Amino acid sequence: MVRMKITGIGRWVALFVLLVALAAAGGAWMLRRHVPVPAVEVQPAPLVRSLLFSARVSTRARVDVGATVTGRIAQVLVREGDKVQAGAPLLRLESDEAQAALAQAVATERQSAARVAGLRGSGRGSARAVQQQAEANLAAAQADLTRTEDLVAKGFLSPARLDESRRAVAVARAQADAARTQFDALADAGTELAQAQAQFALSQGAVAAARARLAQMVLVAPTDAHVLDRQAEPGQIVQPGRALLTLALAGPEELVAQVDERYLEQLRPGQAAFARADAFPEQRFAARVLSLSPLVDAQRGAVEVRLAIPPPLPGYLRDDMTLSVEVETGRRERALVVPVSALRASTDGRARVLVARDGKAETREVTLGLRTLQAVEVVAGLQAGDEVLIAPDLAPGTAVRPDRAAGQALATRGAKAEDAGSAVMNAMGR
Repeated sequence: MVRMKITGIGRWVALFVLLVALAAAGGAWMLRRHVPVPAVEVQPAPLVRSLLFSARVSTRARVDVGATVTGRIAQVLVREGDKVQAGAPLLRLESDEAQAALAQAVATERQSAARVAGLRGSGRGSARAVQQQAEANLAAAQADLTRTEDLVAKGFLSPARLDESRRAVAVARAQADAARTQFDALADAGTELAQAQAQFALSQGAVAAARARLAQMVLVAPTDAHVLDRQAEPGQIVQPGRALLTLALAGPEELVAQVDERYLEQLRPGQAAFARADAFPEQRFAARVLSLSPLVDAQRGAVEVRLAIPPPLPGYLRDDMTLSVEVETGRRERALVVPVSALRASTDGRARVLVARDGKAETREVTLGLRTLQAVEVVAGLQAGDEVLIAPDLAPGTAVRPDRAAGQALATRGAKAEDAGSAVMNAMGR
């Protein structure tokens, strides 16, 4: 039988091995006692907040062009997509009746003009001659009355002859007055000429009305535009008020979107944006928030947002085309960012998070800045290198073991959820 003798040095080695084993067992027990909690290390990083929604291409003004009279379409001179200039004919109605009415009105106008000219010319001369003759007859009758009165006074003539002379003077005076009245009526301020001039003015108005009606037989472009829709064909009977053509007036094109009112606070006129069409995903172009409607659509809970498109416009744009628009609503080049899921619920309105400090969970009050759907900027209360625990329901003071891998996995899933949230908002915006 062989016996081993433990020397003094051997005993110290055995004691050291025993202590190491005990420490390892204690460490393992402590690790089992500390709760593993997902955590993220706070480090400065860029933070960008953007809003994604759908919009459609629209011109600033559209008009529906229709006939103002009842008639039959003779010609349609444009097609959908055509560009037209101001005053260009778009559609013609049958105009035989309107042309005949215009010819009749013109003839009546000429007749009235001839009457006015006749009254001012030969009519006035004839009236003047009649007046002069009547005045001469009156003078002769008065002279005869004077002689008769003298002869009667001398007894050469009977009083009956004097009565005849007086009646002749009265008749001559009446004829002279009538001739004078007729001549005055033909003066520039006379009643007969005024009536003739009034009739001439009426005939002129009838001509203007007939010409206007004839002009209504042709529909013209109110300004430079292009044709969006055509609902008229030759032979069709049209009524006033019915739209036959829809025009997009020439001018800058815009993007119009309906954005959920929850995101109204993020939008401002002048913000930069980018847009792209699903059919041309590689051809992204710039846009700019132009205006926000002062009203909220009560049925959809949405606000109309208009965006301007700076020239040159992409050649593939079409009216009413649907586009995806992304508006950058906030940016921080270097920010301390934590997941929104790390924020603890509070009743006093203050923001708090849990941080790992000396192996325990500690509550930290923070001041928040820019916020997205899944991340938020911390402007006060944290420093770079702090480990924020993603466990809002964990009790402060709990012994914890930060698990950065689990925290990174949660942050990655949060980023994907934020993209999904943008997609949902995109659908609501449409």
